Amino acid sequence: MDHERIAVLAHEKFPDRAKTALGVMRYGDQDVCAVLDRDCAGDRVRDHVPDVTDAPIVESFDEAYAAAGGDVDALYIGISPIGGGFDESWRPDVEAAIEAGCDVVSGLHYFLNEDNELAELAAEHGVDLFDVREPDDDLTVATGGSGDVDADVVCTVGTDCSVGKMTASLEVVAAARERGIDAAFVPTGQTGIMIAGWGNPIDRVVSDFTAGAVEDMLVAVGDDRDLLVVEGQGSIVHPAYSAVTCGILHGSMTDGLVLCHAAGREAVHGYESFSLPPLADYVDLYEGLAAPVNEASVVAGALNTKDVDDDDAAADAVAAFGEEIGTPAADPVRDGAEAIVDGIVGAGLGAAAPDGGTDGE
Repeated sequence: MDHERIAVLAHEKFPDRAKTALGVMRYGDQDVCAVLDRDCAGDRVRDHVPDVTDAPIVESFDEAYAAAGGDVDALYIGISPIGGGFDESWRPDVEAAIEAGCDVVSGLHYFLNEDNELAELAAEHGVDLFDVREPDDDLTVATGGSGDVDADVVCTVGTDCSVGKMTASLEVVAAARERGIDAAFVPTGQTGIMIAGWGNPIDRVVSDFTAGAVEDMLVAVGDDRDLLVVEGQGSIVHPAYSAVTCGILHGSMTDGLVLCHAAGREAVHGYESFSLPPLADYVDLYEGLAAPVNEASVVAGALNTKDVDDDDAAADAVAAFGEEIGTPAADPVRDGAEAIVDGIVGAGLGAAAPDGGTDGE
């Protein structure tokens, strides 16, 4: 559904804790007519986030629908709390959207289609509930097929969760395409799936099938592209999410790794009793874990400097990060991802345009 008109639910979380909402607004091709947030109602998106398309922030779906003159195709749930549950305070807005004839798109672990009240209401009004975190029902174990695709494969990996792996992946794909490389984004999480319109929600897949779910995606598109950028999840040292990280790493049989980190992050987000290892240790951890399945090196770094106000300080942080992990590095939002693509191309991955594109470092 290209260029659908949508309202985005982000109650009491916009913008800092509404990663899904911001991802869709920044990278999706939907037209956002309003954001729902009770705490920020009356503001505009530009009052909080200057680099996405502006829209009003309203208190309810009814207000969003009225502000858009009734021209709304869908309500997107743009937040996903820890555990992916459904907040009952959202129900009136979801019901109002359904009654207005709008589809509802959700990335929660709580499936709207299994909520009898919402499912019956949707059937009554002839609209669809899309639970993007519901995996395909025909997934199975990996076979090693990712190693046979024609495309080179790069995977974003993190020092922690919520460091910008999806953002880095999308920015790298865009920068690679600018250079004439036929690159594609491989989404593995709910926000990436909402943006791209396809993908497997790896954190919802049966553990034995996680590598196979990644392999299915690569086999489906890998022979038609020069470069696939697989969206990473979690971190290999994360006390809760390491399993999905390993599944993606082995299922993709990646050729190269882009290490993602948030400037100033010293402990696991939400698990602050767990300190992050030194950055250089991650290079050994990820390369060592990948090696038995497919040799892969960390070829570039992506540093998230959104919490660094000063541009010079951010540039210094990026330079120090690159030096510590021994690769080209950039903040892909602040700087663009060209230096990251330099690292990928410099490692012999991807296929540049006939004119050679831009030079490396």
